[in-house]
Amino acid sequence: MQTSRIELAPGYSISRVLKGGWHLAGGHGTVDENQAIEDMKAFVAAGVTTFDCADIYTGVETLIGKFLRKHQDAFNNGNLAPVQIHTKYVPDYDQLARLTRKDTEAIIDRSLKRLGVEQLDLVQFSWWDYKVSGYVEAALHLQEIQKAGKIRYLGVTNFDAAHLQEILDAGVKIIGNQVQYSVLDRRPVQDMHPLSRKENIPYLCYGVVAGGFLSDRYLGKADPEGPLENRSLTKYRLIIEEFGSWDFFQETLKLLRTIADKYKVDIAEIASKFMLQDPLVAGIIIGARNQKHLQKIRLLDTFELDDTDMAAIHAMIGRANGPHGPVFGLERDKTGKHGSIMKYNLNQAES
Repeated sequence: MQTSRIELAPGYSISRVLKGGWHLAGGHGTVDENQAIEDMKAFVAAGVTTFDCADIYTGVETLIGKFLRKHQDAFNNGNLAPVQIHTKYVPDYDQLARLTRKDTEAIIDRSLKRLGVEQLDLVQFSWWDYKVSGYVEAALHLQEIQKAGKIRYLGVTNFDAAHLQEILDAGVKIIGNQVQYSVLDRRPVQDMHPLSRKENIPYLCYGVVAGGFLSDRYLGKADPEGPLENRSLTKYRLIIEEFGSWDFFQETLKLLRTIADKYKVDIAEIASKFMLQDPLVAGIIIGARNQKHLQKIRLLDTFELDDTDMAAIHAMIGRANGPHGPVFGLERDKTGKHGSIMKYNLNQAES
């Protein structure tokens, strides 16, 4: 069974489950390069043809480039379906005030070189600090680079509605908006939904299973104490704090487990399917570490949550304390607990 697909733009089809790349960037355990490349092949063969990466994910664009080169013959003869590579442009915090088109194009050229392609399928633009006003100019630079043929489509990531509107008003065409959006984090509903509907800009969602917290692994477990295994888990544990108490989180897991029993799947599949059934969601980004996850991903096309299921989940969400505010607003505050764990200058390190 092949995974479902959607047109993100006329003639541009992506898999509705995207293979995330953050977990390959370090901090999530040792990466076996050869195994990672073979896992990519298995995902494409199963219909998960769309990969999400970033200029600041250490080594990931290069790794995907090696995969593309190793299996070039299979792509050419049709044994492997064409892939779509979504990367990001995340200029460093310290560079924002003096960013030039030359700087932007240099990073785009670096992504092209790493991936070994002549054109980037989708570049998703991010900006750390709106008090630095160059984000519209940088988006226009990306549009100029797009017109030169180096980029096929433009998207954004972690923009709030007000600042995305400024980019749209400047005439930049945006086809996708990557946001953190899940059962636990409903900030796009509060901030972005009206604009997304009006401009027909769908979401590509990360954090759908909250770094693994929305899974059977944590059902009935005590609140983890001490430092967590990686920064991803720390990030999503903070989101759970905004959502409510650990007991309320456990109550949410129990509800998802009850629904999962109905369809003979796991909690993670219910959390994922709930997002896929949102009309504004084009796709979900799953950080599957290896091809063992493919069986679970295939299950997402075997069932649909009914109105009762959806209503029960929405009722639970309605009791949550938060998180509140615009998309990525908590993380944008460098002095807050969410922002203090962010790394703001990774492009300089990548260079």
